[in-house]
Amino acid sequence: MSSPAPTQTPSGPWYRGATKNQWRAFAAAYTGWMLDVMDLMIFSFVITYVIAEFNADAGAAGLVASGTLIASAFGGIVFGFLADRIGRTKSMMLSILCYSIGTLLCGFAPNLQMLLVFRIIVGLGVGGEWGAGAALVSETWPARHRGKVMAWVQSAFAAGYALAAIVAAIVIPLGGWRWAFFAGVIPALFAFWVRYNTEEPEIWKKTERVSAKGAVKKLFAEHPKAVFTCLGFTAAASCGYWGLFTWIPSYLASPVADGGQGLDLLKSTTWIILMQVGAAAGFVSFGYISDRIGRRKSFISFFIAAATMVPVFMLVKGDVPVIIFGALMAFVGTGFYSGFGPTFAELFPTEIRAFAQGFIYNTGRAISALAPAMVGFLLIAFGPAVALGSTAVFYLVAAILVFCFLPETRGKALESDSVRPVAVPA
Repeated sequence: MSSPAPTQTPSGPWYRGATKNQWRAFAAAYTGWMLDVMDLMIFSFVITYVIAEFNADAGAAGLVASGTLIASAFGGIVFGFLADRIGRTKSMMLSILCYSIGTLLCGFAPNLQMLLVFRIIVGLGVGGEWGAGAALVSETWPARHRGKVMAWVQSAFAAGYALAAIVAAIVIPLGGWRWAFFAGVIPALFAFWVRYNTEEPEIWKKTERVSAKGAVKKLFAEHPKAVFTCLGFTAAASCGYWGLFTWIPSYLASPVADGGQGLDLLKSTTWIILMQVGAAAGFVSFGYISDRIGRRKSFISFFIAAATMVPVFMLVKGDVPVIIFGALMAFVGTGFYSGFGPTFAELFPTEIRAFAQGFIYNTGRAISALAPAMVGFLLIAFGPAVALGSTAVFYLVAAILVFCFLPETRGKALESDSVRPVAVPA
């Protein structure tokens, strides 16, 4: 766990001299992640309609959101192992099909219980896509640009969030909330492009495959400190994000008398799109900053800034100030996600890289499933100011964990403990 000496970054932009295969890997990971997030976030835009139709409350709706995040942990484990075993692109294709079919089924849900079941299917696929995509890009692009490239891929999160807002704004007034889910089947078409147009990384082709038991043993027996350090700050930061941003659309649409902003659907959608501009800027900026000053300092800076910005945002009133501070909050409150992919890739060997990334990222997200439910119940008891403002504590905990335990990995070359080619049975 000693800190490696960072490599010198040559002048010139990260995309100069990139090969066709590197661009295809980038396109696959970026688009898959964007559509992944679109399907995941659609639920945030239909929460109020679901509550009304199924005669539920905010706490019950929060449990549905939490169930999706819990399922993503299992998806990350299963599809992460598959990505190490059968390939990054095949695993990515299967995960995209999974969350697309699950989202389609959500549109047919007859009650809240079945909606929860279908959202669990969505969560399984959502959990699998990130690990495969992160491993694919990390292993295809050079170490000196890894943070920047993964930052641009992570910025697809903002594009997916904005796309979900656009789909909801167009489809819900025309056909109702169920049609927002029906639109979520579109990513299934992209899965086949991924399968037939994206090559596997050379380092993966030359690495010996390990069994499921071997992967678990290698992860926890040989890399325990890295696992629990990464899992700790990932879970804390994810609690901050999901606790806050799951309920932001509902907060914006709630009447001022109830502590909300009282925005109609069009204003709320516009605000969310502009907020995602701030998030995209945060994702990209984090990559450049972390390649310059290191992963640790970047994480700590963003986490502390987010912990400060959340309570400030809850005190802001008026359309223009809300837009400005919302964009700033999204910048620091989501930008740190760009650091997860390269940091995890630099801490674990190739034969378990996707498994480790999928397990840590999605188990952290599953633990954060407590946050939307917690905020939902706090909304009922204390109102939005206290409920949403409480998420700042999670960001602060994440900063402390990184400061105390995370080693610096900037510029570290990716490695494998075994690099001899091996035939894998079909």
